[in-house]
Amino acid sequence: MKTTTRETYAKRIEHVLHYIVEHLNDANEHALDLHRLAEEAYLSPYHFHRVYVAMMGETVADTLRRHRLHRAAIKLSASAIPVATLAIEAGYGSAQAFTRAFRETYGIPPAQYRRHEKLSVALKPLPNHRLSQELPMFNLHNVHIQTLPAIRIATLRHFGDYQTMGPTFERLIMWAFGETLIKAGARTFGIFYDDPKSIPVDDLRSDACVEIPRSYDMKAASHTDIRPAETTSGRHAVFIYNGPYSELEKPYSWLYETWLPQSGEEPRDQPCFEEYLNDARNTAPADLKTAICIPLKE
Repeated sequence: MKTTTRETYAKRIEHVLHYIVEHLNDANEHALDLHRLAEEAYLSPYHFHRVYVAMMGETVADTLRRHRLHRAAIKLSASAIPVATLAIEAGYGSAQAFTRAFRETYGIPPAQYRRHEKLSVALKPLPNHRLSQELPMFNLHNVHIQTLPAIRIATLRHFGDYQTMGPTFERLIMWAFGETLIKAGARTFGIFYDDPKSIPVDDLRSDACVEIPRSYDMKAASHTDIRPAETTSGRHAVFIYNGPYSELEKPYSWLYETWLPQSGEEPRDQPCFEEYLNDARNTAPADLKTAICIPLKE
């Protein structure tokens, strides 16, 4: 285990935690957004949330919620500030929503907590999702550092749940067949820009991709939503996952929680991508093979 690498990530996340606490009241809506926190961690926004969850066992939103409720609990004990005001300070749209969240964390509503005049506030621990679920077990030696070439692709953007990308891929493949750009067995890829554990599902962004000839002029494309691009080149961590697409989050969690802190590597400021190595139309889900590729700094 490369202890110094794990310590480096831990120090970066510790710095982010100090920053979060110092900016809980910041009126600037961008002070605590993904890109700002990633800057504080000296990590790419594409990978920051996964590293954060791996180190903390919770999302940034969970951390913000805990600290804001903790601050509200202290003020309930030490002041007469109305509950409605504390709700606004804690980022809730109504006193009712704040009361529900407070009860879930402390076991009693804020008004009752105030009556008890608790001067010593202890946070109720949140469940550790990494411990409450069975952690995936993969072999560290099956992650290979490879130098990959750039591959020219056509992309079609998908918004929403990554598990619902199937129709987007089908639209892209039908377009490519119609343009006589591909034959059966063409290489297909998915590019993923957001962490589904930390971003609302409706805001998730991804691209369905298919390899196309470099000679094809995309200006002649008959589909205005399809764009040319290239897969990232250079050093990548490549892990081949065998199993259903519906369980792809398991290897991602393992890669960021276990492999990355031990690897001595840092992710590059580019999104992960996947290559689908067999055809889901005629392959049993348990036999599907997916190459997960994480761009690494040189």
